[in-house]
Amino acid sequence: MRTMATCVAGIPLLLIAACGTPSAPPPASGGSGENAAAAATATSAADLGGMDALVAAAKEEGTLNVIALPPDWANYGELISTFESKYGIEVDSQQPDANSQQEIDAAKQLTGQDRAPDVFDLGSAVALANTDLFAPYKVEAFDDIRDDLKEPTGLWVSDYTGYMSIGYDAGKVPAPTTVADLLKPEYAGKVALNGDPTQAAAGFNGVLMTALANGGSADDIAPGVEFFKQLKAAGNLLPVDPTPATIESGQTPVVIDWDYTNAAQTTALAGKVDWKVVVPENAVVASYYIQAINKDAPHPAAARLWQEFLFSPEGQNLWLKGFARPVLAEKMAADGTIDQAAYAALPPATGEAVVLTQDQQTTVQEYLKANWQQAVG
Repeated sequence: MRTMATCVAGIPLLLIAACGTPSAPPPASGGSGENAAAAATATSAADLGGMDALVAAAKEEGTLNVIALPPDWANYGELISTFESKYGIEVDSQQPDANSQQEIDAAKQLTGQDRAPDVFDLGSAVALANTDLFAPYKVEAFDDIRDDLKEPTGLWVSDYTGYMSIGYDAGKVPAPTTVADLLKPEYAGKVALNGDPTQAAAGFNGVLMTALANGGSADDIAPGVEFFKQLKAAGNLLPVDPTPATIESGQTPVVIDWDYTNAAQTTALAGKVDWKVVVPENAVVASYYIQAINKDAPHPAAARLWQEFLFSPEGQNLWLKGFARPVLAEKMAADGTIDQAAYAALPPATGEAVVLTQDQQTTVQEYLKANWQQAVG
């Protein structure tokens, strides 16, 4: 899962070659200099002469660098392969298990190099703290996206969301119906949280989910930190970062993660593991991930074409197929372009979804940074 990269001596485990100090970084390849320069400053496809011109410029570059996109996360494997087939552009997927902060670290370490990420898929807290690294760009569907889910100039755009959930191996543990159930002896040494909540969006929102279930709110995550403190004290919290491999092997029988990730495991492990998903009642947490283009993208046309693809009905339905809830779902449901079967297959949820404002995210993140390590470690 994408939030699970580790660190060595305080340095993110990115591309090891990036930790060196070469005398001069290799130049970015991006097609002809004229086309690359035009693409790098384009704020819409129209700036390049329309979609056909954008496609031509992207094909000339021939490559797209992405980072932190596991193939089993929100159906990114099919998104990538479809983009490659559709446009004949090779996608170089780097560090698929990196977290959002490590995406930013990679971009900074690889600035000016052909290996730098062209695009980002970030948790909102990390994205909003790093907007100086983004290039403004408005996809053709920009006006159809709610104003509160995008930056007005297109520096960033919300792409998809999900609900926090509890995934569990029904063959190893009883079905949890509430967050409090996870404190029971039946779950001893079996509960894993997807990521460090001070760095990873899934972990962050997992703590928020448990806070809501224990009397907290969008402004008060303290009950969630206390819950994980109790979970650890009970011996139920696993110090293991969950992955599809740990789920299949039985190492992590219970995983707190986005419903689209847990639901994908239900499908992937059918016949091997009886993996089920529950969204706790009245503890529904939603948080959009955010798309952005690296302002120093080595393949600026391909980066912009990737955004157009993701926000097209084809791209949105591929996210939906992976159980993610795409930002244009309601618009597509209204105009008849949504994949109805995939839409109906989303895990059910009861209660209004809580989505933090930017100010609430900042407050909660500051609380976690000040208290998580001491309380949970």
